[in-house]
Amino acid sequence: MKPKILTTLATYSWRTFLADMLAGVTVAMVALPLCIAIAIASGAEPEKGIVTAIVAGFLISLLGGSRVQIGGPTGAFIVVVYGVIAQYGYDGLVLATFMAGFILLIAAMLRIGTLISYIPEAVVDGFTVGIAVIIATSQLQDLFGLEATPVPADFLEKLPALWGLRESFTLSALAVGLATIVLIVGLRRLAPRLPGLIIAVGITSAAAILLAFPIDTLGGRFGALPDRLPMPAIPEVSVARLLELLPSAFVIAFLAGVESLLSALVADRMIGGSHRSNAELLAQGAANIGSSLFGGLPATGAIARTATNVRAGGKTPLAGIVHALTILAVMMLAAPLAGYLALPALAGLLMVTAWNMSEPHKWRERMAARPSDRLLLLLTMALTVFSDLTVAIGVGTALGLALRLRRRNVPPAEWKTPER
Repeated sequence: MKPKILTTLATYSWRTFLADMLAGVTVAMVALPLCIAIAIASGAEPEKGIVTAIVAGFLISLLGGSRVQIGGPTGAFIVVVYGVIAQYGYDGLVLATFMAGFILLIAAMLRIGTLISYIPEAVVDGFTVGIAVIIATSQLQDLFGLEATPVPADFLEKLPALWGLRESFTLSALAVGLATIVLIVGLRRLAPRLPGLIIAVGITSAAAILLAFPIDTLGGRFGALPDRLPMPAIPEVSVARLLELLPSAFVIAFLAGVESLLSALVADRMIGGSHRSNAELLAQGAANIGSSLFGGLPATGAIARTATNVRAGGKTPLAGIVHALTILAVMMLAAPLAGYLALPALAGLLMVTAWNMSEPHKWRERMAARPSDRLLLLLTMALTVFSDLTVAIGVGTALGLALRLRRRNVPPAEWKTPER
């Protein structure tokens, strides 16, 4: 469980340092608007996403088992976080995240990191696509500029509620959201090394202000962002509260463990390296404990940001530390500017995130899979969207392992991991 940073610093050089610095700053510019958007979509205040990226991102890089892993809040947590906040309040989420951190530490100590690879790929694909559907529908209200009134979290209740707000549709909001999507996709293809997310959101938000569009901004809805980290505080704990939040804590720990190891596998393939799975779980545990102490969100390895780090030239965990410190510097020096970001632009950003999570390039392959895997994927997706993520993971994993035993597949096939 030795952190990778100790290994990489043994042969460190100024040339590597400069590469890590550039990569860290680049990925920070990608992460900043995404962390804000994820926090808002999760039902939290926007600064919670920034705090998570700083605290958890720093600890994941400092203690993790991957050379280039970038940590922070991710889209996979939106559904869980939104549900926990709605049911138990934000303080309930903080305590659940705190507990999840200790669960991950125990998992690392028991060295069960490699066991996560036995979760069927169809289950992972199913709840990933299901989460993508929920994220996309959660952004329709801001994308279409509908009246900012609370709508039900339940998928089947949400759609009629949104339809009921159709009279408040704002064409300018939709134009800003669609323009953001077009810019993100265009910049990703034409200039992949540029931080396309923040450029796209910045351009469309500035255009909305210059053209005096009647749309919501980050500052207009949530107020000014803080320019410093909050003081750490231990969540209020009681036995009844711990028991009440234990299922949510296990789900958070499960998602953090799975997504971080998926991200580490993607990184390994990109750099030709090998991560330390139990060190990674240890880092995720510490990161979630640290994030909760500062009032942040659950965190894990972020696949798309990790890939961005590799493409930008990141070589060692120091790039991830620079990424966290850069976001902290931006928070301290330029927090007022974030208030001008247009919410439809952030909604467009999350629409792109949801599309990427659904992995359209794999749809044909999934539909051509064996019938049992196809059924498992669709069942897990349906349970995620229409029921509950906990139920989806439990039922999907149990059914998938039963099918694997029936086929007498002892070692798991190597995952074809998507970039999210």
